[in-house]
Amino acid sequence: MFGTLPVRLRRLRADEDGRVTAFVVVLVTAIIAFSGLVLDGGLALAGKIRAIGEAQEAARAGAQAIDLSTYRSVGALRLVPRQATILARQYLAAAGDSGTVSVADNTVTVTVTVSQSTQLLGFVGIGSITVTGTGKAQPQRGISGEDRGLVNTEGISGSNGNTGGNGFAP
Repeated sequence: MFGTLPVRLRRLRADEDGRVTAFVVVLVTAIIAFSGLVLDGGLALAGKIRAIGEAQEAARAGAQAIDLSTYRSVGALRLVPRQATILARQYLAAAGDSGTVSVADNTVTVTVTVSQSTQLLGFVGIGSITVTGTGKAQPQRGISGEDRGLVNTEGISGSNGNTGGNGFAP
């Protein structure tokens, strides 16, 4: 009986059936998991970029709610907080997104939450990834935000101290 033990051990060592199969199963599983991370990670990143863009656009929409009476009387740009919130929420609703809107210190802040469905990670129980993006905006004058002191260009003489009547300063 002990004489046959070395023969059996040699036979087991020579018999490698099933060892390659286990290696292939582990390797394929690792490749699929890595592919899932790459693909679904890219989709999550794209969702985050989209959420940031939507939040910035909604904040810009809200920053258009300028208090015109204050602007006309003293030239200061101030937001009407309630109107700014309504405009930002209207933009989010039109875009089909959900999020939060707040107005403080003349700044509109919007946070958008997006749920991105996964493609391959669903096989391991991760059906979606939630990402958020935040955007802020303030009211600005013109393109550069500076008050350029523009003159009247309607050609009405005397309205801007111009005697030429063409609407441009001498």
